[in-house]
Parts: sequence; C-alpha cells; structure tokens
Amino acid sequence: MNKEKAGVNVGVDVGKYQLDFFIWERNKHFVVENNDDGIREAIGRLRRYQLDRIVLEATGRYEMAFTLAAFEKKLPIAVVRPILIRQFARAADQQAKTDKLDAQIMARYAATMNPG
Repeated sequence: MNKEKAGVNVGVDVGKYQLDFFIWERNKHFVVENNDDGIREAIGRLRRYQLDRIVLEATGRYEMAFTLAAFEKKLPIAVVRPILIRQFARAADQQAKTDKLDAQIMARYAATMNPG
C-alpha cells in the first residue's frame, strides 16, 4: 500500500450546480459540476486515494447522484445529518461561510468523528 495515498477523508459540499471537495489529509480542494460528467471526474480523482470515508450532508436530494455513483464504485461514503456538521463546526469555533470552507469542515468532521 502506498503510504502517501493512505488514510484520506473527504468532505463534499453539495450544491445544485456544483460539488466542492476537500481532501483533509492533503489540504486539497477541487470543484466539479453537479452533473454526470462532473461526478465521473470527481470519482476518478478520488479513486487515486486509499479513502477512509467521504462525508456529505443530506441536502434536498442534490447529493443523490454523487452518492449513488460513489456507492456503485464501492467508495466509502457517509451521508450525515446537517445538524451534526453545524454542531461540529460550532464546537470547533469554525462557522463555515463558503462552499470550500463547508467542504473543509466536513472533511475535518470525517477525520475526527469517523462516521459510519
């Protein structure tokens, strides 16, 4: 196993038109469109890593296409209740204000809380 690719937690901020990804252990951020092509690109990028988990919030069904695609590729995905992310952000004194920061706090939540 390649150590550089081990133990990666990803947060995904889901929007109607875009998906913001933050890879916690690599301090990397990227954005794709929330459509079939963008989802395919994101999954291709994420499959390079040994993923511990991908965390995203349940947000009005905009997360469904990515969630299903990740599940089909057997990626470790956890859809969490938004209140848990907000409480975690508040406890960490980080009130996210941008899509990138939202994705970052979700990735930190994934690394710290280890949701199933």
